[in-house]
Amino acid sequence: MTQDAGSKGKKGLDRRSFLKHTAGVASTAALAVAAQSAFPSGVFAQAAGPEVSKVVLGYIALTDAAALVIAKEKGLFTKYGLPDADISKQASWAATRDNLVLGGDKNGIDGAHILTPMPYLISTGKVTQNNVPTPMYLLARLNLDAQAISVANEYKSTKVGLDSSPLKAIFEKKKAEGKDVKIAMTFPGGTHDLWVRYWLAAGGIDPDKDVSTIVVPPPQMVANMKVGNMDAFCVGEPWNEQLVNQDIGFTACTTGEIWKKHPEKALGIRADWVDKNPRATQALLMAVLEAQQWADKFENKEEMATILGRRQWFNVPPADVLGRLRGDINYGNGRNVKGTEQFMKFWRDHASYPFQSHDAWFIAEDIRWGKFEATTDINALVKKVNREDLWRAAAKSLGVAAADIPATSSRGPETFFDGKVFDPADPSAYLKSLAIKRIA
Repeated sequence: MTQDAGSKGKKGLDRRSFLKHTAGVASTAALAVAAQSAFPSGVFAQAAGPEVSKVVLGYIALTDAAALVIAKEKGLFTKYGLPDADISKQASWAATRDNLVLGGDKNGIDGAHILTPMPYLISTGKVTQNNVPTPMYLLARLNLDAQAISVANEYKSTKVGLDSSPLKAIFEKKKAEGKDVKIAMTFPGGTHDLWVRYWLAAGGIDPDKDVSTIVVPPPQMVANMKVGNMDAFCVGEPWNEQLVNQDIGFTACTTGEIWKKHPEKALGIRADWVDKNPRATQALLMAVLEAQQWADKFENKEEMATILGRRQWFNVPPADVLGRLRGDINYGNGRNVKGTEQFMKFWRDHASYPFQSHDAWFIAEDIRWGKFEATTDINALVKKVNREDLWRAAAKSLGVAAADIPATSSRGPETFFDGKVFDPADPSAYLKSLAIKRIA
């Protein structure tokens, strides 16, 4: 871990030289603060510093946006030469997409806390207006685990949990009576869409034929279930915990139970911004990586919950954030488990590293459900969007321990709760093994 944002500069740093090289990039006052910070390995001390002092990053009110919020609150963006970094709340993932397409120079955003598949869907134009591609890079993973699938209280008697099959007959009956079964997720082809589809399909429920999937922004999930607009939803925290705390529904399972230590959100940036600002990109990554290290420490969880709960960030009671940050899960159905492994991981277990093998799974699943063509070259697409090389460069400059830098681009075969195995070396075999899908 590097020194905190208020620490003194590294010995030998020539303040006059630093200010001379960075003149015109940011204000003198901001540069003085940056110059006094500790630059590991002398980063930027012998270069001109970041090309710009500002980056505009979008976020949704979800706990896995913590690294961006903490980097802002703790002065880490300023520490690495981006004193004007703007962390801008977005109303929905669709708004995030639209603002990314617009770009920061046109009053949009340069990058975002984002659902891992979205940089791929946006880069290929699958989810953009008129299918016009907006090239993006995926620079880091922001977290592992800690999403959940929540179900309305009316289904408590079914004892539905990780196995969704107890809902199959009930959903069939409702459909036969002319009633619509609505399952909410946050963005078509995004992580929550894929988690809930996997869960339903593993229990024999076709997510396209047996139920209706609807899109609801994360902060609106609880309110919509309260008025009966949905039967179940998949979203990140703190909304599943808030649902239980308000006794509106219960947690059937966490997504870490579906796939242990699964990747979730990512740091996605417009490719043109990265290509134009390589030093600013490194500064951005260093700030985010240091924030992830801070966020991962258990002694910081209570403070982090308080920060995230503030009105300008999530505007929720800190108690709605803290429990599951610690792995304490009240499922709301009689199960209340303390100290589980289902807490959100920001740094440990290589949480920050953007494994290309993980991106391959998300693309394979989006092929499964028809978001990408069956002929999509998964490896080529991953290599075009995933910039693990930039993560490695930033980690090296930050002084990250060798043990925290993976040796390869792949975490290897991944096993899911139902026994299915995804081997990134053979995605087609995985797709062939699945019973419910939209491809032959």
